[in-house]
Amino acid sequence: MSAPPEHLRAVAAADPEAAAILADEELRQAHKLRLIPSENYVSRAVLDACASVLTNEYSEGYPGRRYYEGQENTDRIERLCIERAIALFGADAANVQPYSGSPANLAAYLAFARPGDTVMGMSLAAGGHLTHGHGVAISGRWFKTVQYGVRAEDHRIDFDEVARLAREHRPKLLFAGATAYPRIIDFARFGEIAREVGAVFVADMAHIAGLVVSGDHPSPVPHADVVSTTTHKTLRGPRGGMLLMKAAVAKEIDKAVFPGIQGGPHMHTVAALAVALAEAARPEFRAYGHQVVKNAAALAEAMLRSGFTLVTGGTENHLVLCDLTHKSIPGKIAARALDRAGIVVNYNSVPFDPRKPFDPSGIRLGSPAVTSRGMKEAEMAQIARWMEEIVAAPEDAKRGARVAGEVAELCASFPAPGLEHLAARPEVRR
Repeated sequence: MSAPPEHLRAVAAADPEAAAILADEELRQAHKLRLIPSENYVSRAVLDACASVLTNEYSEGYPGRRYYEGQENTDRIERLCIERAIALFGADAANVQPYSGSPANLAAYLAFARPGDTVMGMSLAAGGHLTHGHGVAISGRWFKTVQYGVRAEDHRIDFDEVARLAREHRPKLLFAGATAYPRIIDFARFGEIAREVGAVFVADMAHIAGLVVSGDHPSPVPHADVVSTTTHKTLRGPRGGMLLMKAAVAKEIDKAVFPGIQGGPHMHTVAALAVALAEAARPEFRAYGHQVVKNAAALAEAMLRSGFTLVTGGTENHLVLCDLTHKSIPGKIAARALDRAGIVVNYNSVPFDPRKPFDPSGIRLGSPAVTSRGMKEAEMAQIARWMEEIVAAPEDAKRGARVAGEVAELCASFPAPGLEHLAARPEVRR
């Protein structure tokens, strides 16, 4: 192994084996096209804040109401983070302590429902999330769950079904949000249905939070009682969670997060989120969000020209869901072949998928990370051409190696944020 970069020298001195793994991961992220729509790159400033001395601090409670002394700086950083979140999204209140999106959603359950109550959300098979009532998750095991889906003819959310199910079952909570839905979500319509049946409306904008900031997706904040989100994905922050809520329910949410489901918050993550929110408030972030959507649309159009079948026929946000049935190749085989060629996607179920979730018919891909590198529509067209080559012959090792080399050359021209020191090193460790 060559000499480690400056930021890994302390790790290398203490643990060469761990440092080597980290260095290899830096190379992977630098020299592959990361198209998983829930992944991104954060800035060096966010990376540095996440690695700060606040990882040493234990801060149970909330600013001004901690259970430990020595909290003057943790109080300052959490207050700063809360203020920025409220200002950026136009919310009444914010809680920035959830460890991730799943605990954030769990806090909403704890605040407003009891085990055995009825809750309602989008089915995982239709593009929803595990925490919206899927049977293998705690939300599906502790609550009576009602799942809505998409129409068979166009794979769009069936609001007639949503309204009918809500009126029939009168859920305590109604969830909206998705992990594999490539269209705009009508949060206003969900809000109307929730109010009609007396449900607490929880909007999960984990995938699209950055697009809400940039104005490329309508905000759920005016319509929902509670908005949950992760803080990475399109928002380009650290791995964490956040809750935005109406003033009327802020106390219930705060109590549900702490002491309800968590102990001490990860203050280094809160600090990194504060930095990311400051970055998201700048004009260049708005331009980034616009380009994410443009790139996803360009990628979808190029894939359609290459003969791929796309769920809903395209995209209006950051992600593309591709059904490979007509290509006669399962999603897992395609995803693994693409990874060997330097193009990272995830295999994914499609609506009404006849295959099992661990061996599904589709792949899911998106534009957030490659857009963070500065790539635009022309690069999306090239990516689609490479995908067509690989999917047509997934076992062709020679073709895969050639494409991997071409991908590395492209990536070298678009240095990844935080990994600029690797821009001139096109080799990919395997």
